[in-house]
Amino acid sequence: MMLQCETGGPRRRAGNHLLGRVHRKGEHVKTKLLLILAALLVLATPMFAQGGAAAEKGAGNSYWIWIASGFSMAFASGLCGLAQSKVVAAACEGMGRNPGAADAIRFALIFGLAFIESLALFTLVIIIMKVA
Repeated sequence: MMLQCETGGPRRRAGNHLLGRVHRKGEHVKTKLLLILAALLVLATPMFAQGGAAAEKGAGNSYWIWIASGFSMAFASGLCGLAQSKVVAAACEGMGRNPGAADAIRFALIFGLAFIESLALFTLVIIIMKVA
């Protein structure tokens, strides 16, 4: 019994093949991303238009600093909490799978938690400097 390979060259996929759709969809994603970035660039330019005397007129509206600082601290604290929970869950899973590496995992856990917590502390320092 002898088996032969097909020698018809590269096979073409039918138009309704799953990979054919994925390939075409990937091209559209790049185009959409480029258009979104261009729109953001165009829409962000008026933000830099005011300066000088116009900025001094709005100096009485300093209450927005308090609101923005509250939101930024809440955002930073929330993200720190989510990140810390993912780090601890991954460390516990790693220690459970490989108890021999518990010391190395524990060191990386504490090191990572310190960096994550520094995000909230840096946010707090920036808020204190901006508000005061």
